[in-house]
Amino acid sequence: MSITDIIKHSFLESYGYVEMGTGEVLVALGFALAISLYIFICYRLVTRNTFYSRNFNLSLIALALITTAIILTIQVSFVVSLGMVGALSIVRFRTAIKDPMDLVFLFWSISVGIICGAGLSEIAIIVSLLLSVVIFLVNAIVPMVHAPMILTVNYEANEELDEQVMNAVKNNTRSAHVKARSIRSGRVSLVVEVRTASDVELSRAVAAIEGVTDVTVMSHNGEVTY
Repeated sequence: MSITDIIKHSFLESYGYVEMGTGEVLVALGFALAISLYIFICYRLVTRNTFYSRNFNLSLIALALITTAIILTIQVSFVVSLGMVGALSIVRFRTAIKDPMDLVFLFWSISVGIICGAGLSEIAIIVSLLLSVVIFLVNAIVPMVHAPMILTVNYEANEELDEQVMNAVKNNTRSAHVKARSIRSGRVSLVVEVRTASDVELSRAVAAIEGVTDVTVMSHNGEVTY
């Protein structure tokens, strides 16, 4: 027998087919399902004040189970694992992640699938509990900073009216920064970034000025600048 034959024989014996009982598979999938349901609840609680996607949350459960199944399959046969890697390498995901926390939960779900598939469910449970405690603790300690509001005002182009509008804005806000000012056909369109305790009082104060024809106050969930 040549050296090449010996190497091939040793390789096939080491990485050939490995039997895995149905019980082991069901236990791994059961742990993955239980932990993924826990992730589902955590994601729903974390995103209660922001954009929540039910489809994305459901995909976290499916992703954990699918990843567990892949890891179990890879453990059964080395040859099958090579084919699995080749098949998965051609898959491209083009869905945009809208929130960085979504990426955290996505990686969390994949990690749980990998760990449970490797038969280390205890580690997956400990990591999931620790991660959820850290997320909720930091979320409770660090105060939520609300994004500023956007005020748009349309009025006649007049220097005195400009001063009255700005005085009304400053008197009813904690801070005000002019973002845009445009003049067309003798009318001014003013856009101001404001922080105020009452947008109703602000809009009423500005609308009460003679010459002001339109007042709009808008809020958004964009990034906050400190």
